[in-house]
Amino acid sequence: MAEKRPRPEDQEAGVHERALFQCADLILPWLDSAELAATSSTCKTLNHICRSITASRFSDAARGFEPLPIPFVNAVDHHPYAYFLYTPAQAHGSDLRDRQAWGSTRTDSARHERLDAWVGDACGCECERCDGDSGCPCSDLDSAELARECGPSCWCSVECGNRVTQGGVSVRLKIVRDRRKGWGLCADERIGRGQFVCEYTGELLTTEEARRRQQRYDQLASGGRFSCALLVVREHLPSGKACMRMNIDATVMGNVSRFINHSCDGGNLSTVIVRSSGALLPRLCFFASRDIQKDEELTFSYGEIRLRSKGLQCFCDSPDCFGILPSENT
Repeated sequence: MAEKRPRPEDQEAGVHERALFQCADLILPWLDSAELAATSSTCKTLNHICRSITASRFSDAARGFEPLPIPFVNAVDHHPYAYFLYTPAQAHGSDLRDRQAWGSTRTDSARHERLDAWVGDACGCECERCDGDSGCPCSDLDSAELARECGPSCWCSVECGNRVTQGGVSVRLKIVRDRRKGWGLCADERIGRGQFVCEYTGELLTTEEARRRQQRYDQLASGGRFSCALLVVREHLPSGKACMRMNIDATVMGNVSRFINHSCDGGNLSTVIVRSSGALLPRLCFFASRDIQKDEELTFSYGEIRLRSKGLQCFCDSPDCFGILPSENT
């Protein structure tokens, strides 16, 4: 029986379809949610590719930047994921971008090493490896709110035990949709008290820019369908006569910490300012303030001041809930 060979027109159609797949796989991951949805309705082939990209997006919010994938979980409505730009470290002016590939069948992102701005003539430790208890001069713990780690001016490698917060998110987390709160960050495994959870990353802003953005965010939030992730960190310097201020905006660009919700009782996370030897700027990191069980939501206190009596409603459901979220002058 003679072998049936494909017709030339079928071969040509197959070549065109493969070319379309390859081209789409390069371009479509750069689209935002609305653009991807519009593209999926154009033809069956693009619909198939868009569905694959969407599945990849809700399976890992971190796009491969973190050691572990961080999935979205939604049993509430039709939103499969939240679109934002991911940065595993603080983003400076030269790092900012309008687009980021997310959901390609290729590797989403090469792992990025942390690039801290650092003081060129700073002196770090000469330890080959530190475990935090070896007398390393970088491991002194100033207080519950301030910790010190080895940094870019130290001799030890990234495997050093005194670089706890510098390896990314190493506990299993998931981003879960709530009917009232929206998205929230939850533990996907048991997290022990004192264990590092994640760093708060985003765009580093000047105070002037932070105030300008906050005014715009307040206007958008008045409609009830917008929440910002602009965090102001104030560090009182040892002299007690000065205060260092950092403005971190994770509204558009940040990491999974942007999904951590507020709790009026202080939550189950403590915030610690971490300084690394030789690094110019400190970092704000979250540690478990108590044992956290799997599926438990991760929360912390946004602050105590409430300037607006008709601010955004709080849904933390703690016994100490004030009913509205904290608000203060930026």
